[in-house]
Amino acid sequence: MTLTGVKGAWSELGRSLLERKHLSADWLPAFAAVPRSDFLPDLIWPFDMDTGTTVAVDRRDEPDLWSSYADADVPIVTQWDDGASDGPGDVPTSSASMPSVVFRMLSALEVEAGHRILEIGTGTGWNAALLTHRLGTQNVVSIEIDPKVANAARSRLAAQQLPGQVLTRDGTEGDEAGSPYHRIIATAGVRQIPPAWLRDTPGGMILAPWGTHFGNGDALVRLRVSEDGGVAEGRFLGPVEFMKLRGQRSPFAGHDVHVPNGVAGADRSTTTVTEEQLLGGDDRFDARRFALGLLVRNCHQQVADKRDGTRPVWFYGLTERSWACVMFQDGHAEATVWQSGPRRLWDEVATALAWWRAAGEPGYERLGLTATAHGQRAWLDRPAESWDV
Repeated sequence: MTLTGVKGAWSELGRSLLERKHLSADWLPAFAAVPRSDFLPDLIWPFDMDTGTTVAVDRRDEPDLWSSYADADVPIVTQWDDGASDGPGDVPTSSASMPSVVFRMLSALEVEAGHRILEIGTGTGWNAALLTHRLGTQNVVSIEIDPKVANAARSRLAAQQLPGQVLTRDGTEGDEAGSPYHRIIATAGVRQIPPAWLRDTPGGMILAPWGTHFGNGDALVRLRVSEDGGVAEGRFLGPVEFMKLRGQRSPFAGHDVHVPNGVAGADRSTTTVTEEQLLGGDDRFDARRFALGLLVRNCHQQVADKRDGTRPVWFYGLTERSWACVMFQDGHAEATVWQSGPRRLWDEVATALAWWRAAGEPGYERLGLTATAHGQRAWLDRPAESWDV
């Protein structure tokens, strides 16, 4: 399929996205009119899907390679360490998401003509431009916490004659002055739905990548907000992974802080839980990991590389210095477990895993979230049966 007026790799990407049902027909005009390349800086760090590494590409030195990445279905880092370094640094902190993810989210947003949209996390400005192209400049407001990133996005939007409003502030505060909005879309991962978002979308919808500190993965959640803005509730749609809102990044202090003396002095036991049962193979988006995070609160998991047939998996308490380690060894029927601190973290994980298996190994679509100004609760199948997260 050839997109009218679109040439080259961007047209090929559009055809691929249509075939994979990531790009819906109603978003096709915006895709054709607003290419991602118009919103990228000269120096980018695309994630190479073949090698699994991030590479630096400068348009001034390698224009053809730069264009091939800009028009590919790959995520592209545009900032490291909140701008403290010119990159690559320790932590990627702003990016242009994969086009397939961008259009999956836009389709899930269910916008209609006349809808007013509040975007949290402007980034490069590309997502705001797509929304503005479809809904008009008066109907799209975007919030970006980083002044330099916000200014660059404003310039790119203006250059493309899509001058949507970009506010420089913490997105968790919402935009009470501009409310009510029909939709809020977050383009950064969240661990708590801010109460301000419910306040700003009475009777509307919140779409956000949501997850726990158990791991870096998220799941896209679509929440319907009550008419009074008091409750937002909905199901998870599937796995994604986003950089996190600055104020909601993981509080994990590091392995050495939790385990300064190794496993010496820890309680030791064994388990018949297998590596496959716990991790589900190599798919880091396996639903069991997400479900375990919903059930084992304030816990961070780290899966170490396997060496010589041995793989340790660590668990760390985020509100105290509890920790646990389970050591899997190929060919062994039992794994060794060490636990230390006031929480028995492995016991909690094993109990949660048993619950997940007994429930029929539910995927993302059976899990949901309810958010209010006072907290959040997750649920399986029915909101009436929920627990704090």
